[in-house]
Amino acid sequence: MRRFFFAVSMAAVFVLLLIFQISCTGNEEPKPLSHEEMVARGKYLVDFGGCNDCHTAKIYTDMGPIPDTTKLLAGHFDGTPVPVADINLLSQNGWAMTESNFTAWVGPWGISYAANLTPDKATGIGTLSEEMFIKSLREGKWMGVGRPLMPPMPWPGIGSISDEDLSCIYAYLMSIKPIHNTVPQPTPPDKAAEIMAKK
Repeated sequence: MRRFFFAVSMAAVFVLLLIFQISCTGNEEPKPLSHEEMVARGKYLVDFGGCNDCHTAKIYTDMGPIPDTTKLLAGHFDGTPVPVADINLLSQNGWAMTESNFTAWVGPWGISYAANLTPDKATGIGTLSEEMFIKSLREGKWMGVGRPLMPPMPWPGIGSISDEDLSCIYAYLMSIKPIHNTVPQPTPPDKAAEIMAKK
C-alpha cells in the first residue's frame, strides 16, 4: 500500500512540475525581432496597409493602375497636373477627387500631396528619427511636430497599431532606395480654387 501511495505521490509531483514548466515557458518574453525580420514585417505592413496606393506614382496597364516601382513611396512629383474641378462644388457636396497617380487629392481642405516616404535626407524622411516617426503617426503631425497630416492620410488608424509594428514600418522605409523628390506643401482651399480655376 505504501508503494502505491509513493507512486501516486511521485506521479502527482511529476504532473505538477510539468504544468509549472509549461506555464513558465508560456510566460517568456517574446524574442526581439532581428533587423531583417523588422524590415520584412514593415514591408508586409506597408503593402497590406496600401501605402503605395497614395505614396507611389502609377503605371497604367490593361488591368488598371499599378505602382511604379522606380518611384516607390516617393510621393507626389511636383508638376504632375491636378484635376480640373470646381472646389466649391466639391465642398458643398462632400466630394473629394484625385489625379491619375492618386498622389494628389482635392477636397474641402484644399489640395494635399502624398509625402516622400523614402530615406532621402533632403526631401524624404531620412532625417526623421524612429521616435519622431512614431510620434507623427500617433499625433497626426508632419515630422512629429509640424502641420497636421492632411486627408486622405489615415493616420488615426495607422497610429493605433503597436510601437513594434510602427518600428517595423520605419525600419522598412529606411531600407528602401532614397529618391530625391520635393513634394509640394498642401494648398489651402482659397488658393486651390484659384489654381483649379486656371486649368
